[in-house]
Amino acid sequence: MNTKTVSPDYLQGAALDLLKRVLPQERSFAVDLWGQATLPATRLPAQATLRIRSPEVLGEMLNPPLDLSLGEAFLRGDLEIAGDLEAAFAAVEEVAPKLSVSVLQLPALLKNLATLRQQTASPLAARLRGIAHSKARDRQAIAHHYDVSNAFYQLWLDTRMVYSCGYFPSGSETLDQAQQAKLEHICRKLRLKPGERLLDIGSGWGGLILYAAQHYGVEALGITLSQRQAEETQARIRAAGLEGRVRVELLDYREVHETFDKVVSVGMAEHVGRENLPTYFRAAWQALRPGGLMLHHVITQGPVALTAGKSLASGEFISRYVFPDGEILPLWQNLEAAEQVGFEVRDVEDLREHYAFTLRHWVKNLEARWEAAVEEAGAERARLWRLYMAASAHQFNYGHLAVHQALLARPGEGSWVELPASRADLYRPAA
Repeated sequence: MNTKTVSPDYLQGAALDLLKRVLPQERSFAVDLWGQATLPATRLPAQATLRIRSPEVLGEMLNPPLDLSLGEAFLRGDLEIAGDLEAAFAAVEEVAPKLSVSVLQLPALLKNLATLRQQTASPLAARLRGIAHSKARDRQAIAHHYDVSNAFYQLWLDTRMVYSCGYFPSGSETLDQAQQAKLEHICRKLRLKPGERLLDIGSGWGGLILYAAQHYGVEALGITLSQRQAEETQARIRAAGLEGRVRVELLDYREVHETFDKVVSVGMAEHVGRENLPTYFRAAWQALRPGGLMLHHVITQGPVALTAGKSLASGEFISRYVFPDGEILPLWQNLEAAEQVGFEVRDVEDLREHYAFTLRHWVKNLEARWEAAVEEAGAERARLWRLYMAASAHQFNYGHLAVHQALLARPGEGSWVELPASRADLYRPAA
């Protein structure tokens, strides 16, 4: 089949008929079909415009799994979304049940359009080797995401380069203020004291270990599998004059053999995998002195199940391009694994809405520095990060994802745990 033998009017008509069947009657976005036909927004002002470059692209986009097909079309620039990207995801959320069914009923012509061009996976796709969650493969997975470019991340993260959920007590904080508030919140939960030894598992670019040393007087070790993160952290340690009190090492969590007063893990456990959760918590337990505390901060499955079927929400796109081998588990599985090695769960807090705020700041910063981001990391990678962060903001906002901080204790003799009688100290005014 060749589209040249088919009337352009027929192609437009078939595409418009499909879109009218699946899109809501009231919508705040428009759809542009290869520059020739437009389905306007019905709720003004329009928040976004979806631009599909050709009939062939539309056919490719509708091949299951849809998250992978749509994501790859966006990376190539065949599908463009001008305006509020998160609003587009909200629209997809609304039409997801109808879309999954309608794709199975596509006109034969639109189904066959996808065979006209043979698309290959983007060069940005992860190509990991070895056994999942082995030490060697975990290093590859971490390098795929975090060793992109320190300069790229600096364009849109806060000044401390904290790459995890911020904390917005009033909702009006800047990104820098929210990340400092998060670091302070974690240090208070751990009840850090001068001279204590702190282990940060998955320490990123060093924001937490530096903050804890500067504001709480601890000695800190951060471990990471990212060469780029370790280099940047070491430079920041030197710039702060903390070489004697703060260290960073390229080290797997299974290779820690020192003992610490407190342990923290922020946004790292998502890389561990379901099967290795007991190993992860056992390693933390062994590194923690009796009576000590661990702060486990992890993205979890949210309270609202995805309404899309497997054809739309397969997870293939995120797994292939963003977080290879990553696994998002329900909170109970994290806590069960922690309790099975002996941890006592002392406090749990859900910061779901805070992560949506954080991601919106990141997307806004990335879009504001778009030309520099493209120059540093390439157009496809910049589009990839914009897509995944906007999609994540939507998922946290809608309750498909959550993020929990669990304070865990390793009871000492007589079940002693180093904690005050109330949580009032977490909210005392800043000194």
